[in-house]
Amino acid sequence: MTDAQDPQDNLDEVDRLVAAWRIERPDLDVEPLQVLSRVSRLAKHLDRARRAAFAEHDLETWEFDVLTALRRAGKPYELSPGALLRATLVTSGTMTNRIDRLTQAGLVRRRPDPEDRRGVLVSLTDTGLERVDAAFADLLRREHDLLAGLGDTDQRALASLLRTLLMPFDTPS
Repeated sequence: MTDAQDPQDNLDEVDRLVAAWRIERPDLDVEPLQVLSRVSRLAKHLDRARRAAFAEHDLETWEFDVLTALRRAGKPYELSPGALLRATLVTSGTMTNRIDRLTQAGLVRRRPDPEDRRGVLVSLTDTGLERVDAAFADLLRREHDLLAGLGDTDQRALASLLRTLLMPFDTPS
């Protein structure tokens, strides 16, 4: 005797909420929930994975953001505070506070900008470089785990669709 798979077994939480809304509000097109509720739920799982990866390396999300901006800059892993502002999308006062705290933690250092007597450059210390590299590797492992249900082709297709969806929001005005 073979067991027929119950169609309900392939339903996720979003399928259930969409079905409920179709009953409760048949006058509304709830189709956007099919995509955007899943994106929202996935974002929550990603946020948990990110926080866990950062916490394992004694970093806050904001610290990781600043350190990775410096790391992506390439050797000597340094940027001006203005470049860090643009990379992390925070205010000048917030960035000053963040640089101060990262300096106190020994993860970055400031030095005078040799090309601008009034300016400074912020660079990763060896400790900062080691910490951000370890946290980034851990984050990628966790993100691979989140995507484990999709093959490479599906991941590329999803990335392409999400790029298309996000493009209007990421285009500078």
